[in-house]
Amino acid sequence: MKNTLRRSLTWWRNTGLGRRGSIAPEVTGGVTDLTGFFRSDSSSFWTESASRTAFSIPTPPIRRQRPKIAMIGDLNLPQCRKYRVEQLAEVFAAADADYVFSHYEDLPRCMDILQDATHLLLYRLRSHPHVTRHLYEAHRLKLPILYDIDDPLFSVPAYATYGNMDVLPPELKAHFIDEAPHYAEVMNMADVVSVSTPVLRDHASEFTSRPVFLRRNFADRSTLEAQPRPDGPHGEGFRLCFASGSQGHEVDFAVIEKDVTEFLARKPDRKLVILGHFDTRRLPAEIRNQVETHAFTDYAGYLAHLSGCDAAIMPLADDLFNRCKSGVRVIDAASVGVPSLVGTVSDMQALVQDGRNGRVIDSAGDWGAALEDLASDRPLVREMGREARSGLETRWSARVEEPVIDPEMIRWIAA
Repeated sequence: MKNTLRRSLTWWRNTGLGRRGSIAPEVTGGVTDLTGFFRSDSSSFWTESASRTAFSIPTPPIRRQRPKIAMIGDLNLPQCRKYRVEQLAEVFAAADADYVFSHYEDLPRCMDILQDATHLLLYRLRSHPHVTRHLYEAHRLKLPILYDIDDPLFSVPAYATYGNMDVLPPELKAHFIDEAPHYAEVMNMADVVSVSTPVLRDHASEFTSRPVFLRRNFADRSTLEAQPRPDGPHGEGFRLCFASGSQGHEVDFAVIEKDVTEFLARKPDRKLVILGHFDTRRLPAEIRNQVETHAFTDYAGYLAHLSGCDAAIMPLADDLFNRCKSGVRVIDAASVGVPSLVGTVSDMQALVQDGRNGRVIDSAGDWGAALEDLASDRPLVREMGREARSGLETRWSARVEEPVIDPEMIRWIAA
């Protein structure tokens, strides 16, 4: 507490002298213990600073310094952390802004990164006492607040009609429905909102009056470091990949199960490669000896398995939740030169030019015929893979413009 008070007094003197109003360690000295910020007794930082009339910040930080965004979010999901948290560093660097992030339960770090920030960005957070404190501190520091989310976690209608929930325990669906208002509550405490797809943007606008910006996922440097296999997939047979990063995607696979079953049955050296979560007992018995499975693993391991396939299939059952989904699996496949076959549900189709770097198959389309076309023309498959990879580098890498990000979001941060 003594250290905290010393830093507070340093910050107070600096502010009085017209210097930058920051209590960050580089301005006021090192700090190893910030627990005093969070106590509610009379010796807490907030209480001490208030008693010394140092509680309020005279002017918003954005008027005195270049933008610095402090992201506080739920960082527990590896794919979400990659696509919605870590890769933002590249976008903000291109926008000439600084960027730091923290898991919302790391209270000392959260408090520390807020002190010299100009904006607070909350990611995928529901109402929680810790979140309330972060919001309170952000308001004390006069920070504009952006809320980011990449699934309709705030939406009861989305979960109530989400087909993937049908193969999961009913109490799990009830849990997500009960949670939805808590996400909407925090979303509506922000000044603006950002989401990952156009459909999610439109749906979020039904739950908030705040401006909603589009910020798509993209191929960051770590994704682009992956390379297609120089020798292509293994052997002579055709290897078809279906990746599942969460539970319930058996429902999506069922959309094209008949087409895939017939495709595999025509040649014994054709394989269905399933990556991640999947209950193979739901597959037809006649194709199980042509199915290769790999457990959910880290990103490098996932890409290694993916690169050994000829094409990736990404069907989605048509419901509101799936329509809000992004194209991350298309990005992953393209990074290792694998073309994707996608439907018209979700934002995946935005990354695929039909017949050039993959296939877009609508509800009346024939997945079986599309698979046969590719299996009979390996040079075309390789060319589609090269085009998919090239498209990531030229159109879907970090940038401060469409299609990756609404330029209005960058202007809002700089304003």
